[in-house]
Amino acid sequence: MTDMRRMKHRIVTGFQRHVANPLNRKRSAQQLLETTGRVSGVPRVVPVGGRRTGNEFWFVSEFGDRSDYVRNIRADNRVRVRLRGEWLPGTAHLLPDDDPVRRLSSLPRGNSAAVRVMGTDLLTIRVDLDG
Repeated sequence: MTDMRRMKHRIVTGFQRHVANPLNRKRSAQQLLETTGRVSGVPRVVPVGGRRTGNEFWFVSEFGDRSDYVRNIRADNRVRVRLRGEWLPGTAHLLPDDDPVRRLSSLPRGNSAAVRVMGTDLLTIRVDLDG
């Protein structure tokens, strides 16, 4: 990874961790992903932006394998997604062969634009929702 990408990752994740994510977690309309911490075993909640299609929820990670929630999914792919205020259990699948830029074109525009601009290692994720 180049120094510029490393610096971009550090700046963006610092802002998200300390400013954006705490604020977004409080918004009732915000979609959230809950994973289990791979080391701590404690639930971890992060804001995401995606779209539900039937019993699937699709979104794109900005930093792929460098995202803590992606590493948590690798360790335990049982997750929960909060959509419209309701928590839904599911199974997350990392899809490295999917075209994340193309996928973003089918997801909400605002979040997709931010992911394209801020992201360095895009990765598509699909959550198969239970029920």
